[in-house]
Amino acid sequence: MHALRFARSRGQNPDEAALMTHGARLVHVLARGYAANRRLEGALSLDHFLQRTRVLAFYRTILRGTKRIGDARTKAETRRHVRDEFERHRNVKDITHIRYLLSTGKTEWESMERYIGGM
Repeated sequence: MHALRFARSRGQNPDEAALMTHGARLVHVLARGYAANRRLEGALSLDHFLQRTRVLAFYRTILRGTKRIGDARTKAETRRHVRDEFERHRNVKDITHIRYLLSTGKTEWESMERYIGGM
């Protein structure tokens, strides 16, 4: 509407101004839609995002826990093993499988913590 008033004040044909405004608006909408789709291309679903957050928190918990290992060689070997396991499953996309891996990993870590506590 503002563009039409502006066109009249400049002496332009209001129909041409409306058509130009509509065309400019269409280009703007198409460009925004394209940009939005490109941004969302690699976006995670909410469930994937939450699981990723839990997995990263678990990984950090393990790394903090390995600090209690006294022997430097054992500590390095444990960290390397943990990293290799996480890297091996890095590209898993199935939510059910991710939950299974997280549950299994927590069980293994709890048994490992008991062992570390006994050292």
